[in-house]
Amino acid sequence: MRRDTRAIGRRGEALAEAHLRRAGFRILARNVHLRHAELDLVARDGAALVFVEVRLRSSARFGSAAESVDWRKQRRIAAAAAELLARGGLPRAARIRFDVVAIDASVDPPRLAHFRDAFSV
Repeated sequence: MRRDTRAIGRRGEALAEAHLRRAGFRILARNVHLRHAELDLVARDGAALVFVEVRLRSSARFGSAAESVDWRKQRRIAAAAAELLARGGLPRAARIRFDVVAIDASVDPPRLAHFRDAFSV
C-alpha cells in the first residue's frame, strides 16, 4: 500500500509540474526534504520564487485536496521554505509566494486547480 501511495503522489507531482511548465514557471527543485517538511516543487514565476504544495485526492471522502492544506500544513511548508532559503543557493527573488495545486483524481482525466498565492505567513 505504501508503494502505491508514493506512486500516486509522484503522478500528481508530475501532473502539477507539467501544468506549471505550460503556465511559464521554471522548476528549480522537486521533493526537497527538510527538517520541517518536504517541499513538493520550488519554481520561479517571473520575479517570484514559488513554493508549490501538490495535493491529490482520489475521492472526496476526507475533503477536497485544497482543503487538506490546513494551517498546520501551511506552517510546516513555511518553516521548510525558510530553512531552504537560509541555506542559500536559490536565486534572489523580488517576492516569495506559496501556491497549491489541487488534483481531483476521482475523475478521468484528473481535474487540476492551481491556487496562486494560496496562503501567506
